[in-house]
Amino acid sequence: MSVPSVQDPSMKVPIPTRGDRGGSIGLARNLGLVIALVILCVVGVITAGDRFASTDNLLTILRLAAVIGVVSIGMTFVITGGGIDLSVGAIVALASVWATTTGTQAMADDIGWIAMVFTAVLVGTACGAINGVLIAYGKVVPFIATLAMLASARGLAEIIADRKTQIIRNQGFSDFFGSEPFGIPVIVIIFAVVAAAGWFLLNRTTFGRRTFAVGGNPEAARLAGIKVQRHTVYLYALLGTTCGIAAVMLMSRTTTGSSTHGTLYELDAIAAVVIGGTLLSGGRGTVVGTLFGVLIFTTLTNVFTLNNLSTSAQAVAKGVIIVIAVLLQQRIADRKT
Repeated sequence: MSVPSVQDPSMKVPIPTRGDRGGSIGLARNLGLVIALVILCVVGVITAGDRFASTDNLLTILRLAAVIGVVSIGMTFVITGGGIDLSVGAIVALASVWATTTGTQAMADDIGWIAMVFTAVLVGTACGAINGVLIAYGKVVPFIATLAMLASARGLAEIIADRKTQIIRNQGFSDFFGSEPFGIPVIVIIFAVVAAAGWFLLNRTTFGRRTFAVGGNPEAARLAGIKVQRHTVYLYALLGTTCGIAAVMLMSRTTTGSSTHGTLYELDAIAAVVIGGTLLSGGRGTVVGTLFGVLIFTTLTNVFTLNNLSTSAQAVAKGVIIVIAVLLQQRIADRKT
């Protein structure tokens, strides 16, 4: 099967990509995800009845999906660009702690709660940029660089918070993020906005085309005029930004900042991205698929919780789903070659 090429106005030659933007394989995969989600919902209705089908439970699922969903959208860009990030959970924790220190909250009392939001996003972006610089310019393997950030960010969060949970005292912050305009929680609205922006950025901009190109063939991308190292830094900084946003959402949901926030988020985000159809080898990614992946895992957790099933059983089910998704990816890749 011939490989399509995308011509970026700033590029010297066309670059081969494996973007998945409406092809038959992408449609079939998304249809499969929809069917899987519907099956889970049917199981939920059968086993939990009105407890699952209620509007309150639907909003609960969306609230739970919102935070990890925002992180997963950022992870989609990094994995599509040929990278990986194991530090997202620790970055969320550090951003939440830094944004809820006594000093930051005192600043928020003076100039408004936006100071807490700005601090969290700035910390997340800075951590992501550090990852990107280490990987792109320091030539450190992404697995090692982000593993080091995982340990460092989590440790710094514990030092700053003194291993204590920091309570949010700013009433304006709690009132805004705890509100439900039109009956929809603010964090769910934020999730929808980030998802729409992520889809547009990946599929309708030069940045997205360059991301596909860098993930598909970095050397070809470099020869075509893309500054691969700089773009890699941008991708990790973008993921860091989504971690900062997720930290704000988690702070609003728990009214705290804690060094324990975001535990295992890296595994949940990577799993959602893989389930959605983004190739771990890079070069193909889909925000829509990631959204379905997040909803599938969140709905699965909700069904297990409503039926009082153990977290161990949930972990086993998630593991089986991930393995099946990877095997399907390999079959699709084999058919394309």
